Amino acid sequence: MKAQAVRTGHRMQPMADQAKVVAAQRIEDARYWAAPRLESAAHGFEDQVAPRVSEMLTTAARKIDPTPSRSRRWPMFVLLTGLAVGAIGYTFYRRNAQQWTEHMKDSASDASRWVNEQAEQTSGSTDRMATDVSNKADETSRKMS
Repeated sequence: MKAQAVRTGHRMQPMADQAKVVAAQRIEDARYWAAPRLESAAHGFEDQVAPRVSEMLTTAARKIDPTPSRSRRWPMFVLLTGLAVGAIGYTFYRRNAQQWTEHMKDSASDASRWVNEQAEQTSGSTDRMATDVSNKADETSRKMS
């Protein structure tokens, strides 16, 4: 009986190989046919069904959320207040800078005037000292002659 099964197996092997090849080709054909349809269905689901489901879930989450929703007015109020304070600060800064510049100009002018006065006093005292030295030198030369 075993010998008969082996003979039948040998006779059937070419048909089994051919059936295997045909089945593989049919499966590949089915994959070529099904792949674009599955992709199209996925895009349709993504574009049409998923947003609706997402919106439903979001609405349900908001309805059951125990914390009340926050007001959006506070952040805007804080932003505008910050801008106003910044503008006022900038204005004060510019005014202060102008006053400081004017004060420094006055100080520089005062310092320049003081330096000129000191230079004149030094020049005058140098002239007097030179005159005194000249007179003493003349006196000394007269005494020696």
